[in-house]
Amino acid sequence: MKKLAFMAALALFVSSCMPPGTGQGAAGGSAFSAILPFIIIFALFYFLIIRPQQRQSRERKNMLAEVKRGDSVITTGGMHGRVISVDGDDLTVEIAKGVNIRMVRSGISEKTDSAADGKSKGGD
Repeated sequence: MKKLAFMAALALFVSSCMPPGTGQGAAGGSAFSAILPFIIIFALFYFLIIRPQQRQSRERKNMLAEVKRGDSVITTGGMHGRVISVDGDDLTVEIAKGVNIRMVRSGISEKTDSAADGKSKGGD
């Protein structure tokens, strides 16, 4: 579907860039036909780039707001750990037995499944 929309927009853009015919019925194009390719390109950028980024940003914001004590997380630095305490925007994350780090909430890259996290450690 995306490729079809892109090809249609490209065809409209190319056809509007061609010079008018030399026949009797060839008149100058309207202002709308000159602006139409730009409108189509903007619409494509909105639906293919801007809108998905807004949705991804909203999902990340919700995920960070839902981080609570006991959640398994991965930090932006790539460390796996478990949230020990939450104090506003500050989190204490245990990355190894007896090793706790204090970090800001935005330093969390993603939340992971506790069951999957335990299987990946392989018997520590």
